[in-house]
Amino acid sequence: MKRPFDPVTLRMFVAVCEERNIARAAEREAIVASAISKRIAAIEAELGVPLVKRGRRGIEPTAAGEVLLRQARDVLRTMERMHDELAEFASGVRGAVRVFASLSVLSEFLPDDVGAFLARHRTVRVSLEERVSSEIVRGVREGAVDFGVCWDATDLAGLATLAYRADRLCVALAPTHPLAGRRRLAFTDTLPYEQIEIQPGSMVQATLRRAAAMAGETLRHRIQVSTFDAACRTVAAGLGIAVVPREAAETYARARDLRLVPLTDAWATRRFVVCMRSRETLTAAARLLVDHLHRRAGAAPDLRVPRQGDKPPAPSP
Repeated sequence: MKRPFDPVTLRMFVAVCEERNIARAAEREAIVASAISKRIAAIEAELGVPLVKRGRRGIEPTAAGEVLLRQARDVLRTMERMHDELAEFASGVRGAVRVFASLSVLSEFLPDDVGAFLARHRTVRVSLEERVSSEIVRGVREGAVDFGVCWDATDLAGLATLAYRADRLCVALAPTHPLAGRRRLAFTDTLPYEQIEIQPGSMVQATLRRAAAMAGETLRHRIQVSTFDAACRTVAAGLGIAVVPREAAETYARARDLRLVPLTDAWATRRFVVCMRSRETLTAAARLLVDHLHRRAGAAPDLRVPRQGDKPPAPSP
C-alpha cells in the first residue's frame, strides 16, 4: 500500500526547491538539514525516481520534481484555504471568497454587485484584490483565488468562464485638444499625440501597443499612472491624452471638464467574464457569488461598438 504524502514533507520539498539549498530550506523551516535530506530521500525511494539534482544555481528539481513541486504547492494552498475558511466559523462567518479583479471592474461595477450580494449573505466575507489580467489568470490557475474577473480578450485557455458585464473604451481629452471636437475616433487618430499610460502591463496597454504596431506606429507615452483618477488629472493638466473606460472615467471627466470621445475600434467594447478552474472546485460561498454576478450581468444593458452609419453619441459635456 502506497503511503500518502504528508504536508510537512511537501512543505520541506517546496522550501528546498525555492531556496535551492538544503541548509537555507532547513533554516526557513526551523529543522535540521539532515531531516530534510532524509525525507526527500524517502519519497525518492518510494517513487523510484530522483526529484532533485545539483545544478549551477544550486539544487534544482528534476522533471519529476517539477511535477511534485506544482502539485505540492496546490495541496498546501488548498490546506491553507481550508484552515482559513474553517477558522472563520469562530467569528460567525460561514464562508470566505477571495477574488482577483481588474482595475476597470473594480472602478466600475464589481463593488456595487458584491455589495448587493453581501447585503443578502451577511455571514460571507469577500476579499477583492486588484490585479492585471495575466496575474488574475495565473492566480486562478494556481488556485490562489476562488475566481477572477477580467476582460475576455485575455488568454483563458483551460478555465471555465461565465459572462459578466461590459464597458466602452474612449479617449479622454482636454477641451482645448485638437481632437476634442470629434464625436468619435478610431484609435489610429490618436497616434500622433502623446498618451498617458495607465497601469503598465495591463491587457488594455497590450492591446493599444498591438493596435499601434498594426498601423506601423509606436505609442508615444509621456507619463505612467496607476488609476483613472490620476489619468484624468494628467489629461486635464495638458500632459497628454488617455484611453479610459467611459463608465469609470465619467465622474472624473465631469469634474475636470474633460471630453470623452468614444473609440470605434472593435476591441473598444470590452466584455468581462468571471473565470474559474471549474464550478465544481468552487466553495459553496464562491458559487453563490459567481451565480449572483452572472445574474447581475444579465440585467445590465448590452453595449456595442459605434459603427459607420450609427448615430454617434454626443461627447461628455
